[in-house]
Amino acid sequence: MIPRAAAARLLRLMQGFPVVTVTGPRQSGKTTLVRSLLPERPYVSLESPAQREFARQRPAEFLRQFPQGAVIDEAQHAPELFSEMQGVVDGDPRMGLFLLTGSQNLSLLSRVTQSLAGRTALVELLPLSIAELREAGRLEAGYAGHLVKGFFPAIYARDLEPQEWLQAFIVTYAERDARQLAAIQDLGAFQRFLKLVAGRTGQLLNMQALGSDTGVSDKTVKHWLSILETCYLIHYLRPHSAHFGKRLIKMPKVYMTDVGLAAALIGIQDETQVMSHPLRGALFETMVVNELLKARCNAGLREPLHFWRDNVGTEVDVVLERGREVAAIEIKSGPTVASDAFDALGKWRKYASERGRFGAIHPALVYGGDTRFTRNGVDVMPWSGL
Repeated sequence: MIPRAAAARLLRLMQGFPVVTVTGPRQSGKTTLVRSLLPERPYVSLESPAQREFARQRPAEFLRQFPQGAVIDEAQHAPELFSEMQGVVDGDPRMGLFLLTGSQNLSLLSRVTQSLAGRTALVELLPLSIAELREAGRLEAGYAGHLVKGFFPAIYARDLEPQEWLQAFIVTYAERDARQLAAIQDLGAFQRFLKLVAGRTGQLLNMQALGSDTGVSDKTVKHWLSILETCYLIHYLRPHSAHFGKRLIKMPKVYMTDVGLAAALIGIQDETQVMSHPLRGALFETMVVNELLKARCNAGLREPLHFWRDNVGTEVDVVLERGREVAAIEIKSGPTVASDAFDALGKWRKYASERGRFGAIHPALVYGGDTRFTRNGVDVMPWSGL
């Protein structure tokens, strides 16, 4: 098992909360992590039809099986447990009594926060990060292989052909979970939709164009996108609100949560193909944005990532505001950094300095090379150092 950066925080939260809830995509390593940290704790998975029915029909009796607490996997399948669990933990002073996991985002969190408000801490576990692979000695010299393989732990833990595993993931989890949540009747349309979303990773979300290309209504597109987000298959970057006197784009940008999954859906098979593919830059940006998101999730930080783009096309790929400080990050997939790579950052920094309200501005650029340096007041970072 590759050590996970979230482990220390998870253990710390178990000292201060009676329930800790770990969410994240299917196969992101949630079960492996919690069972490795609590090997003696009773474990039950609600993926089992019998256990799920027991938990839903007789939640009090189900919980009485575990007087010393338990790890309950895929807990979203039995929301009836949460209100019953509230009474159990309110009558027991022990911390870290129950550890819940779930592979659905909004549906699980809403039920947990309603019933266990103030009683549970939330940990989001995304697939492996570049930092975790680097610490384990599993990071490759170039990024092409990681664009193709992605970052799901199973691909690095077993002797697997990445494309075969990713295609199986699409059928076994992505399509199945989405169909269960949305009662999708036209599987062919949904498969086409999923591939079209992957082809738009790192781009502005135009729901009308997506619906037209898929052959479904705008309402269906909106519903299906919400399902993909609930299943942790996509996430969004919203536009940053600082306008600096400029008219801003209001559409969000959409990203696949795993870049290898995006590449597989697009039809990319190997490193040679990805490096010559017209979407290489978008895939590289997806990888970097996901790394920034993973770092924040692992640290338990809640400030969201944004992007900034005005109506004439000046864009900064990632903007992160914290207090009165702001960081602006540009992303370039090339192995070297051309002089014009700093143009958008320079304009944005000028706007932010003259018209912004920030106490400190930190510009940075992440690129496909392997050396860290400073140029034009910008911290230039290699992808491998994220």
